[in-house]
Amino acid sequence: MKKIKKLNLFTLLLIGVMFFGCSEELLDVDPVNEFLSENYYQTDEQVFAALVAAYDPIGWTMAFGNWVSEVMFGEIRSDNANAGGDTSDNDQPAWQEFDDFRNTNTNTVLQPMYRKNYIGIFRANLVIHKPQIISPAVDLYQAEAKFLRAYYHFELFKHFGPIPVVTEVLSPKDIDLQRSTLTEVFTTIEKDLLDAIDVLPLSVSSTEVGRVTKSAAQALLGKAYIYWADFNDDNPQLFANAAEQFRAVVQSDIFTLEDDFAQLFQYGVKNPSESVFEIQKSSLWPSDWGWFEGIEGNGVIQLCGIRGLCEDHPDYQAGWGFMLPTEGLVNSFLPDDMYRLDAAVMSVEEITDEISGVGSDCAVAIDLTQSNPIDFTGYWQEKLGNFKQYEGTNVNGGDPNLTKDANIYSIRYADVLLMLAEAIHRSNGSDSEAMGYIDQVRERAYGPGDNQGVFRTSSQLMSDLGWTLQEVIWYERRAEFAMEGDRWFDLVRSGRASAQLFEGDPIREANFGENDLWLPISLEETTVAKNLTEFPDASLFQ
Repeated sequence: MKKIKKLNLFTLLLIGVMFFGCSEELLDVDPVNEFLSENYYQTDEQVFAALVAAYDPIGWTMAFGNWVSEVMFGEIRSDNANAGGDTSDNDQPAWQEFDDFRNTNTNTVLQPMYRKNYIGIFRANLVIHKPQIISPAVDLYQAEAKFLRAYYHFELFKHFGPIPVVTEVLSPKDIDLQRSTLTEVFTTIEKDLLDAIDVLPLSVSSTEVGRVTKSAAQALLGKAYIYWADFNDDNPQLFANAAEQFRAVVQSDIFTLEDDFAQLFQYGVKNPSESVFEIQKSSLWPSDWGWFEGIEGNGVIQLCGIRGLCEDHPDYQAGWGFMLPTEGLVNSFLPDDMYRLDAAVMSVEEITDEISGVGSDCAVAIDLTQSNPIDFTGYWQEKLGNFKQYEGTNVNGGDPNLTKDANIYSIRYADVLLMLAEAIHRSNGSDSEAMGYIDQVRERAYGPGDNQGVFRTSSQLMSDLGWTLQEVIWYERRAEFAMEGDRWFDLVRSGRASAQLFEGDPIREANFGENDLWLPISLEETTVAKNLTEFPDASLFQ
């Protein structure tokens, strides 16, 4: 595994060219029961197999021996969560560095995170460019691949800023890439998603759940437009473009908000009615520590479970204590918004009461001496529950810590409604219409059932608290998606990421600098790509 960890994008491409680029001129041996690039991609089945490979990296929670969860990064980097871990404050040091803004270009997670997405792009490009057959099925597979290529480029941008756009199958001579501009990145994402929207179906069969749909592409395009607008001087036309895409999702009448917010995060809930795009996980593959990228479970479930938990808890088993909610997050919830808070965060008192209620024989409910004394504030996240029901689900063997099959919400319908409200408001549209979409989310947040006339509307929040409509939207996004990975990226795109966010946390407040808005591209990459800068400069955002 040590050799694998040192592979960079250059090495990946070289291996790809060696594998896919052989010909009879170089290798005068007929392959036996093997396929090369010139005799593959000739049937629908072969192209579909390549598409499955292109989907695969989207679900990696580990890569090359490191945790690479976008959910964890979006929370731990922000004011919502601390890294956590054991008592040494050096458990998973790369994540401790992200938490404290101490990372450099040698941080061990940077390269796996970067490489994971470029592997996805490389595989998507194979599906887009290599097929030697024309058929309706291949047209669909290529549309899905374009969605995936856009998705991977967007994830790279969110972490690293404007990155090299790759739309062809590269060879080693193409390796000295340089950063593309903001416009080049988002124009590519836009074109890929518009192409995909023209072909993708509105829905898929029950046996194909997890494959992308037209609505997923429209929602991702709308989200990309919002980011593009934010980094393009709050461009109202781009916000209007976003609103158009989100309206199409709403008008499809496919999605509804689940009545009970908390049920979204219970054991076994997969692809509910408000799931627009969801990353599928499975417990059927015998995953183990010898093949990190091969795990089909969600390794983050164990990673972010309650550290030191008594085995008598009625619902949860012990975990490793990462992604610990901050007091700032807990205190940010309004007094009449406790239902969402309770679904996102657990306290020491709550867990102790649950264990005492079952007549536990444990000496203590939670051994707090196992937790990171700097990061632990008395709370654990609850949306990635490490349920006892996961025990025994790895029926085909493998490590039970890696085979927990909780899916990952990528885009929920609530996200579509709140982004639609933001896009309408920021494109100088009807604030009354925008508030209607916000209030759909707020009504559900109050609890199950019909809460009309009970919950405070967005208009009432503005009147009671003196908030602007945009401040209501920011509050709703933080409360609705706490512990789901959007917080840091929302802060960066809106220009709200600053040292002031971390007042009361002397390490983060002191360490935060302008470069910390983006992760540096790793030393492994910039060493071989001489024109690739560690950080994006201002000229790339013009």
